[in-house]
Amino acid sequence: MTSPRTRTPRRAGALLAAALLLTTAAACTGDTDRPDTTPVAAQISGPLCAALPAGDEPGNPTYLAGQPVGAALTWMPTLTTFEAALRTSGLLPDLERDGITVLAPTDDAFLAKFSDDTWDTLMTRDHDKLRTLVKAHLIAGTHTLDQLADAGTATTLDGATLTVTRTGDTTRFGDKADAVCADYQATRARIHIVNAVLGPLPTTADGSGHRAH
Repeated sequence: MTSPRTRTPRRAGALLAAALLLTTAAACTGDTDRPDTTPVAAQISGPLCAALPAGDEPGNPTYLAGQPVGAALTWMPTLTTFEAALRTSGLLPDLERDGITVLAPTDDAFLAKFSDDTWDTLMTRDHDKLRTLVKAHLIAGTHTLDQLADAGTATTLDGATLTVTRTGDTTRFGDKADAVCADYQATRARIHIVNAVLGPLPTTADGSGHRAH
């Protein structure tokens, strides 16, 4: 017959295993009910990435992974125009509640697209057009660049369908916007920086590399 001294460690071990199993199950259940907001080291890629904060610099990719999308954009020095447009459009609060993928044009892309007069009008008076413009750069859900390229198409919040094509190291949206630094993470968001403005609004810049006056 097994002695009490022999049985006690086995019983304790069984109880410990059961407790660990219950703890693990509870943790897993909780994870399905809320998004994971733990910052992780984002693996960004593209030719523009070298000009953006890295390592321990303020605004580095790992830091941005723990920020809401609006705050993350403020740390990207090449996206000041798009960040201002997003805030002025009034769409930002909804984006920070839901999962979103942002195709963010650079400041140079906006300079090549719009004259000063046209841009000032969009920012001060034509907010319906501004919202449509911003929505042309937003995709519901959080998608890596590889996922978008593998799908081949993506539907933006303005209802347009973009083709997404990968050619060598380049991934292109529509017929003109190339990803130049992709796969930034933010809370409930992915940010891909592109080098052209999307959407149906006509080009009004004079083509000289600066906005017309």
